[in-house]
Amino acid sequence: MIHFGRRLISRGLRATLLTSVFISQSTNLASPVGGVHLDAISDGFDGGGFSQAASIDDYLRRLKEAGSSTLSDLITKYETTPYPVTALVYEPFLPWALDVAKDHGLYAASFFTQPCAVDFIYYNIRHGLLKLPVDTWPVRVPGWAVELEPRDVPSFVNAPEAYPAYFAMVALDTMSKVCPVLAIGPTVPSIYLDNRIPNDDEYGVDLFTLQRSTATTWITTKPPNSVIYVAFGSMVTFPPAQMTELVEILASGKVGCFFTHCGWNSTIEALSLGIPMVAFPQWTDQPPNAKLVEDVWRAGVRVTVEEDGMARGEELERCLREVMEGESGREMKRSVEKWRELAVLAVSEGGSSDQSLDEFVARVKSVSS
Repeated sequence: MIHFGRRLISRGLRATLLTSVFISQSTNLASPVGGVHLDAISDGFDGGGFSQAASIDDYLRRLKEAGSSTLSDLITKYETTPYPVTALVYEPFLPWALDVAKDHGLYAASFFTQPCAVDFIYYNIRHGLLKLPVDTWPVRVPGWAVELEPRDVPSFVNAPEAYPAYFAMVALDTMSKVCPVLAIGPTVPSIYLDNRIPNDDEYGVDLFTLQRSTATTWITTKPPNSVIYVAFGSMVTFPPAQMTELVEILASGKVGCFFTHCGWNSTIEALSLGIPMVAFPQWTDQPPNAKLVEDVWRAGVRVTVEEDGMARGEELERCLREVMEGESGREMKRSVEKWRELAVLAVSEGGSSDQSLDEFVARVKSVSS
């Protein structure tokens, strides 16, 4: 969102990023960050955030109640400033934000943080094109060029009973509000792609103290393409803290392979920087992301787990050697370099992402004039 905001600012808009009160208090963020202003709304757990909630259902319920109320109050507050809100961009995990935007007569857009291919799986479920539970595998999902096995679909689809709150929110509620789509990524620091935004060289929002110097000093002593970088995300960490270190390491030129859980942030950064992946997905969108990495983009290899869900050392070694050594590894490197080139073209002047951003900005300006 920070880098999307910076792209909007470069086109003459003012952007404000909203976080939760808990995150804002935990980080002591100074506004603005790279030109993006910061403000906060309540998630209902100002003292402890998600960890304070009794359950996922409890958190989502309180988030909707407190978030809707405080977001509405914030929009009203801005009406008396020189910068009234004219458009609201919201994360699809917060579909209630659209109702708040409608109440205030605002232009609204959902910023999807998963690949279009994964969102299209949810879309097919919402509109009855993919029936759950799936009785026969593999399944062919409209819009996908490859067949999908149980291990290839989002965890909300493979086991909706395990995540009922998330399934209802993502696959049903969010997809019921889908409107025309614009592809605007990758939203990573400009310095790693088109380099058209001055000083856009980091994420700018960190929950934890980062140890950049230790990692970057160590990696400069290593030969090019010799390092295996291992990083796994978590729901209880703030993504930009991990992403800042991640992208700086990937861009060093020393990394030959990224061992990743295939969260979309990590995946799009590896593609944008031309780094092959060993995919070890865990849940949500990570399994289909890994399917794309291995069988569609040919940008890496996926770890095969056994019936107990464990990946044995021999399998991990096989995957790492396949990416780091031999002709198959060189083919993956050539393939991922192709995707990097396409990412640069997309965000460069006149590229597909650049044109989509221009279209979005034009829409926002038309409703604010």
